[in-house]
Amino acid sequence: MIVTLSFVNGFKEKVSEKVFSFWGHIRVSYRQPVKSSIAEEIAITKNDTVFNNIKKLPQVQTVHAFATKNAILKSTDELEGLMLKGLDTTYQVAHFKEFLKEGRWLRFNDSTYSREIIISEYTAQQLKLKLNDKVLIYFFKSDQTIRPDKLTIVGIYKTGIEDYDKNFAIGDMKLIQRLNGWKEAEIGGYEIFLKDYQQMDAVSNAIYNEKDFPELWETRTIKEIYPNIFDWLGVIDNNGRILLIIMTIIAGINFISCLIILVLERVRMIGILKAVGASNWTIQRIFLYQSGLITIVGIVAGTLLALGILFLQMKTGFVRLKEAEYYISTAHVKIIWWQVAAVGGGTLLISLLVLLIPSFIVRRIQPIRALHFR
Repeated sequence: MIVTLSFVNGFKEKVSEKVFSFWGHIRVSYRQPVKSSIAEEIAITKNDTVFNNIKKLPQVQTVHAFATKNAILKSTDELEGLMLKGLDTTYQVAHFKEFLKEGRWLRFNDSTYSREIIISEYTAQQLKLKLNDKVLIYFFKSDQTIRPDKLTIVGIYKTGIEDYDKNFAIGDMKLIQRLNGWKEAEIGGYEIFLKDYQQMDAVSNAIYNEKDFPELWETRTIKEIYPNIFDWLGVIDNNGRILLIIMTIIAGINFISCLIILVLERVRMIGILKAVGASNWTIQRIFLYQSGLITIVGIVAGTLLALGILFLQMKTGFVRLKEAEYYISTAHVKIIWWQVAAVGGGTLLISLLVLLIPSFIVRRIQPIRALHFR
């Protein structure tokens, strides 16, 4: 049970972190009710009042502007359509560092836009490109003309999440502003990173209900943008609960069987004790003591074994996963100590209730029959 809970906790946390690290926890943008997750945003004008109100919230860690633009990357022989996500100097690179497999982060230019780009490992393989290669990028402008540009690949990333790796590249937001004919104050929206992802819904509602929040803007949590990923995580969570219930039932049945056998093996002893005047309670205490000893030793040994397996996984990562299917290559472990204590305490409680069964059996044993028991 401890191993199951820790693996489920770790899996959910690691996959959630990947989703959040790429897009943040909450996105503020112009209201587009039928907008897909990989469609461009309608421009909004930076609002310092809203920005400062968001930053003042105690749950907020960082806020930064972003914009996106559809583009086509072209190598010598291949073409690949994707979305260029533009960021600026306010972006906290720490959010992206774990994904960067090769190269470095973008270097921004104060006078003009940066001619650097970070692409995914998937895109690099499709286009047969590597670090420091030049790549042609074609943008569709608002007047339906095509604008080519040449950018240098300075980084290659991999999140393990197909929706990201196949669809996005990272570049300078100034390039997108120039292509769209936007002013410097116009952006696609704001990305918000929180200290605790469980506060997403509450913070999103708080920002939207601010009196200075523009009527045509909206707030959306990453759960609303990518519901399929979080629905899948919810299914895994439910599977974990079902597995725990099944394990509890099986363990309970095994424990009852063990205790009944313990009593049956000592039927003649019970008969002799009753024959020499021992009360039912005296005999019950003997079995309760022995059963309690088995229970406590089992709980301690099981807990130590479980923690040993978990710490070994944390150090060596011997349990591997298919990243294409599970979004992570190594099973992640998160030990929540109150859960460990709850499993131990719950096991002890259930065991004490189960211990009552042999106690009742002891009461029903008659000395004369017990002495002849074979």
